Amino acid sequence: MSEERIGFRWWAEAEPDRPAIVDAWGASLTYGELGAEVNRLTHGLRDVAGLHRGDTVACVMSNSIRMLTLYLAAMQSGVYLVNINYHLTAEEIAYIVDDCAAAVVVCSQKSAGQTAAAVAGRVPLFVDGAHPAARPFTDLTDGRRADLPAERPAGSLMLYTSGTTGRPKGVKRPLPEADADAGARTYKWLFDEYGMADACAVWLVSAPLYHSANLTPAAGTLHLGGRLVLMDGWTAEMFLETVARHGVTGTHMVPTQFHRLLRLPEAVREAADVGSLRAVLHGAAPCPRPVKERMLAWFGPVLYEYYGSTEVGTTIARPHEWLARPGTVGRPASISTLKIFDPEGNEVPSGVEGTVYMRQGADVVEYHNDPEKTRHARRDGLLTVGDLGYVDADGYLFLTGRSSDLIIVGGVNVYPAEIEAALLTHPQVADAGVVAAADPDLGEVPVAFVEAVPGPLDGAELRASIAAHCAGKLARVKCPARLHLVTGLPRDPNGKLYKARLSEDAVAVAADGASA
Repeated sequence: MSEERIGFRWWAEAEPDRPAIVDAWGASLTYGELGAEVNRLTHGLRDVAGLHRGDTVACVMSNSIRMLTLYLAAMQSGVYLVNINYHLTAEEIAYIVDDCAAAVVVCSQKSAGQTAAAVAGRVPLFVDGAHPAARPFTDLTDGRRADLPAERPAGSLMLYTSGTTGRPKGVKRPLPEADADAGARTYKWLFDEYGMADACAVWLVSAPLYHSANLTPAAGTLHLGGRLVLMDGWTAEMFLETVARHGVTGTHMVPTQFHRLLRLPEAVREAADVGSLRAVLHGAAPCPRPVKERMLAWFGPVLYEYYGSTEVGTTIARPHEWLARPGTVGRPASISTLKIFDPEGNEVPSGVEGTVYMRQGADVVEYHNDPEKTRHARRDGLLTVGDLGYVDADGYLFLTGRSSDLIIVGGVNVYPAEIEAALLTHPQVADAGVVAAADPDLGEVPVAFVEAVPGPLDGAELRASIAAHCAGKLARVKCPARLHLVTGLPRDPNGKLYKARLSEDAVAVAADGASA
């Protein structure tokens, strides 16, 4: 792909019949059709919705062609786009809409009810479907011009943190002083940095686009002329069928999806055609080493791991790097800076654990409407989200836990991630979460919540087996003091565990009780 042809609009002009997107229901757009629809929507956002540079659009949409056209239109309109998790309640949506001061809200049919209740007539609402309290999405496009706007200032995503431990916060960057074409070129770095440019030939979106980890490579694919395949909903069987049917070359996944794929019968896994995959990007949650080793044995050396967040830079662990240093999340990308600080603010040497601070380029990030949180997260020009880790002598980062998750058991620091990784190696454990519980003697103790798969053991026998399994892998102080069998854990679709919802009071535990 030539340097001159970066950006979806260049492909629309040069190869209008080139396939661009196919959605979960078989509807598709060529690049010519995509370019025309994005331009119509751009004109509509200005002429119908009355948006100006610096305004904010809130989007509560499921994976769809129209969600992608809204993203591309926003990125050539000089506005902020806030993608909101469509699983949120009306109250949660209302908080984000108000906090980001959205000038207009756009939603899918499936989220129209709670979005309309959240907006309550305070902000213009457009729905990709029909709702009595909203205008149809087509009001933004019908009758609009399909030509390229004369002015195309670059927009920006304003992403809200997941809110797993409290109210989500908007991560806001200054709008770029550039046009949309320059903005499009910034997405190319992802594939270049990872050394996986050929993976965007057919990119599968297998998780919600409201998460930046899924939207970023999807946007990069369109700017590089690849074909985008959308899933809306996910099962292991559906994923494998989609990969085989479309000849998928790349995708982004989370460890929860790996777990579910590995639970398929061996005969199903052996029959699956995954030979087209050239790169599987994964992150968003810690991946236990045994799980990744099994996935590498199945898919081959195509797993590219990253560590990062909405706020900070990125590290990269390419397949050969991870195989040489199992457990690493990689080294900083070329535009990222990484430092490890102790509690007193001193940078620590290699091999010493501390708090991970990072920055992407000269990025200046702030938490919207929360300068105090911004101030506390910064140090030496870098930002932290509270993760703990160390770097080895070659600069590879290894994560050890999260400071907010820390459990202090009789004065000993215990990190739930280590316990969860050990639990997940038990053959009947499908998912696990560990949190702190108060203890009159030790102050705090770890308590585990486990989702089990059918097998030879259940109830008390299964808990005893899991406890023995942990005892063989963990120091006694790290072993769960109690273990609850549950039907499922409160995770978002990107695999992040809502630890604030995980407690012995909040979770319905199995009737057969817990092991001590």
